[in-house]
Amino acid sequence: MKRKLLLAIVSALAALWVAECIAQTPKKAVTTLTGIVRGDDGKPVAHAAVSCQSSAGIAAKVVYTDAHGRFTISGLRQDNYDVRASTNGVYSDWVKNILVRKGQTKEITIRLSNMVITPESSAAPAQNP
Repeated sequence: MKRKLLLAIVSALAALWVAECIAQTPKKAVTTLTGIVRGDDGKPVAHAAVSCQSSAGIAAKVVYTDAHGRFTISGLRQDNYDVRASTNGVYSDWVKNILVRKGQTKEITIRLSNMVITPESSAAPAQNP
């Protein structure tokens, strides 16, 4: 009887010790890139596509901004990233080499520029006769 009681006590203590060890195990650090997309007028751009890739050109992800122009890209590895946004045929420049460290949340602002290329502006300049 004493053996069974001793075995039950040792088992209970072992279970408590294991539970305590699991609770103290550090969780994986979440690496996140977040920000806002703004238009030429400075207003947030809703439902814009935000493309993110490592600076080496791999691990591409696309997310969309919310109604307030905000976006979040989670689960990234520690690396340098290039990011750009687009909507309705308008693209931002690439925001390059954004260093995101393990466990860090990095915030950026992306500006869409409304560049229009007309046939006249893309033609070669006329030469004087």
